[in-house]
Amino acid sequence: MNKFDRAAAEQMLTSVFARWIQDLDLSIESLESDGAVLRMPFSDKLCRDNGVVCGQALMSVADTAMVFAVSSAAGAYRPMTTVDQTMHFLRPAANADVLAEARVIRLGRTMAFGSVTLRTDGDGRPVAMAQLAYALLPDGK
Repeated sequence: MNKFDRAAAEQMLTSVFARWIQDLDLSIESLESDGAVLRMPFSDKLCRDNGVVCGQALMSVADTAMVFAVSSAAGAYRPMTTVDQTMHFLRPAANADVLAEARVIRLGRTMAFGSVTLRTDGDGRPVAMAQLAYALLPDGK
């Protein structure tokens, strides 16, 4: 099993994800054996007309963080696709970076399940919570 480290994770940011995900300017805060924490810097381009970070951006960072968590738990990136994402928005995120803490709940041979808690930097209260499921694909598919 390969070691999934910060260098591998940084390389994933530019090689695995769609360009519009790269435009979120995500950074890796930490990697653990069962999870990852990503930072999405605050930007007006992510906000609705009321200055609140839009739900689409929050769902995207949650989904992306879980790909890193699954890769970290597996020891390497492997192709996967989201088959389910349930998001609960708890309070608005405004004028602060968003931290996405992703944890793998179960990593199987063909499926992975996890949860993500989103918080604004400097505030421990959750902004949103997500439950996600992924189909793990054979290499090259």
